[in-house]
Amino acid sequence: MFSHVMVGSNDIERSAGFYGAVLGVLGAGEPIRDVSPSGHARLFYRHDGSTFCVSEPIDGAPATSGNGGTIGFKCTSPEQVHAFHDAAVAAGGTSIEGPPGLRSNDKGALYLAYARDPDGNKLCALFRPRRAPEAA
Repeated sequence: MFSHVMVGSNDIERSAGFYGAVLGVLGAGEPIRDVSPSGHARLFYRHDGSTFCVSEPIDGAPATSGNGGTIGFKCTSPEQVHAFHDAAVAAGGTSIEGPPGLRSNDKGALYLAYARDPDGNKLCALFRPRRAPEAA
């Protein structure tokens, strides 16, 4: 459904360090660096058919985070969720909404961790355990 997700940054080099560490946990390599026709720097991280982009705002206004928005990254294990979270905090992000862990509701369980990047964008690392087959 999505071709890419893009967030704004007020410091593209700080974002390169942050997202290089965090997305490296998921297997993304170095970003493709680009300069838009307007002269604004952009980073494109490509991995497993998805693209995550970071850009200086093209309109010249400061980058701001969206209130109520979250960008979720699929993880392959609870350990990868922890590694994503730890990399985010070590690279200048902020841990939010409690420590990484299992959260359950009537629809099932998810292993989650939340952090904000240095520009305030809310990120979620998510592992969805497989449900046990139901008895016939």
